[in-house]
Amino acid sequence: MTDRPVLVFDSGVGGLTVLREARVLMPDRRFVYVADDAGFPYGAWAEEALSSHIVTLFRELLEKYDPEIAVIACNTASTLVLAALRAAYPDTPFVGTVPAIKPAAERTHSGLVSVLATPGTVRRQYTRDLIDEWASKVHVRLVGSENLAALAEAYMRDGFVDEEAVKAEISPCFVEMDGRRTDIVVLACTHYPFLANRMRKTAPWPVDWLDPAESIARRALSLLRPRRRRDMFANSVGADIAVFTSGAPDNAARRLMQGFGLYPEKQAVSVDIGYGIP
Repeated sequence: MTDRPVLVFDSGVGGLTVLREARVLMPDRRFVYVADDAGFPYGAWAEEALSSHIVTLFRELLEKYDPEIAVIACNTASTLVLAALRAAYPDTPFVGTVPAIKPAAERTHSGLVSVLATPGTVRRQYTRDLIDEWASKVHVRLVGSENLAALAEAYMRDGFVDEEAVKAEISPCFVEMDGRRTDIVVLACTHYPFLANRMRKTAPWPVDWLDPAESIARRALSLLRPRRRRDMFANSVGADIAVFTSGAPDNAARRLMQGFGLYPEKQAVSVDIGYGIP
């Protein structure tokens, strides 16, 4: 029986932060990383069209790769379409990525927390429900960044980012109120941890940047069936692959994936993504 992989899905390269943690916890597992670069950025989509696109895309991904579990390593997609994916494909366990509002509310000393996310995640009722449920006694500022995910994509591909541009995107996160200051910023997009060092450098004061990648990886591990001893180290080096939905990643993207031990497939998935983009 063929070893079934763990599928990690994101709109671009942000999910590599989750993949990195998953590999630490699951060194004996095989991974398929899917970058929906044909649909990036998700913020350009109408919600209904994006939901339909992702659910349709997963029909082919599940048929082609037969993963044991699928990790949606994207806050924007998870807060929108996770329930629809579980309803459409009940035989596949899905692990989502949602803003780490509960742990932020538990850890804050000042009572001032900011959630740095894409505009889509900020708009979701799901996000506001998390605040109502877990952070009702904490002041939470939602900050929707238009450009940070694209800055992270460019940084990972090219190795350079404009620090002033990063500073402008994160500055609304820093709140002073009644002698207190924001002490936790939730990174509610898997792209953002790649810019964490630049954020620390340009921040007006130190804060705890909360990255949920390890928690997501631990949740995925908890849902996997224990492996038989004879299968523990069956995977060969280079077995992990990267799938680009465009089928045409540039050289920088290929080098990035290879740097993560992922080898791009040449054939794209065949879902038409031309609809639903304004």
